[in-house]
Amino acid sequence: MFIIDAHLDLAMNALEWNRDLTKSVEFIRERESGLTDKPDRAKGTVSFPALRKGGIGLVVATQIARYVDYSGSLPGWHSPEQAWAQTQGQLAWYKEMERTGVLKSVRNKQDLQQVVSLWQTALDKDDRKSSLNTVVKYEKELVDALPIGYIRSLEGADSIVILDHLHQSYEDGLRALGPAHYGPGRYAFGTDSSAPLSHAGKELLKEMQQLDLILDVTHLCDEAFWDALKCYQGPIWASHNNCRAIVNHNRQFSDEMIKALIDRGAVIGGALDAWMMVPDWKRGVTDPQSAGCDLNSLIRHMDHICQIAGNADHIGIGSDLDGAFGKEQTPYDLDDISDLQKLPGLFKKVGYSDPDIQKIMHGNWLGFLQNNL
Repeated sequence: MFIIDAHLDLAMNALEWNRDLTKSVEFIRERESGLTDKPDRAKGTVSFPALRKGGIGLVVATQIARYVDYSGSLPGWHSPEQAWAQTQGQLAWYKEMERTGVLKSVRNKQDLQQVVSLWQTALDKDDRKSSLNTVVKYEKELVDALPIGYIRSLEGADSIVILDHLHQSYEDGLRALGPAHYGPGRYAFGTDSSAPLSHAGKELLKEMQQLDLILDVTHLCDEAFWDALKCYQGPIWASHNNCRAIVNHNRQFSDEMIKALIDRGAVIGGALDAWMMVPDWKRGVTDPQSAGCDLNSLIRHMDHICQIAGNADHIGIGSDLDGAFGKEQTPYDLDDISDLQKLPGLFKKVGYSDPDIQKIMHGNWLGFLQNNL
């Protein structure tokens, strides 16, 4: 099945983790064997071959660079200008991947239709060959030659030095923006912090609305979340968020927040970071197997949203795989991102219809983008 994943930190992995994503996941793991500078070394799950194998032909791919002052404890850059330069390096990598034909930038409805049509046609051919008992190897199929479509998003707005930088980013193809990440931000406070939306944050939202950018409310602290919904009248989504009712943490959405997003026509992407999926997770201590964290754990969060909505029209995939974590902090029945193809069967086992499963795997994101790009 064709899959859309609404949150992947591809450029961060390429530049900060120094991963050549054109190689296989297995090759990257082998190359990182023995490295200890990051906790997820040799445990990555994402590469372009794995995306192709999983039929994940369209992704939302991020730029990310947090600003922190010298008193801050979070990792980040010590000036907004440094953060901007980091995001521009990430942009240069995306453009290089476009030049080589690996990626295709999706900036408008025409780009969207082109990418989706190519992928659905190729996957349909594979399905027909499979039904004839022909062994299908992705390396030798049309899918292997297709570019992966990507919509660029900025995760955390700290790198927007002045609002002119926002307009420059839009011209360069930026189509979604989340004002906050972790901690206090220049425009909004995020996870594990709390403050109303600042004046600068409100001015940022005004500029975003003029550009019809998609507002990503993921990571906004509760106060900033509610302020943003009042201030922003443009399109809103949550690219990678789970449910506070199941795992009680400020990073997650309360039922009230979920209801508000449903009322705004938002889609919420289910995230595969284990600590967000199962309660009582202790980073660096708990492991997925002992915690019982599998892909069904994600389905419980997504089903919770469906029960609130009364339908399956507001959920999708926003995996966040390799978002500074790897297999040590993902469902134990997922080896790499291609295993997202296990989800349709799991949804079917718990009673979801084929049309609803198609909505979850790609249809809801696709409809949102067709309406809002």
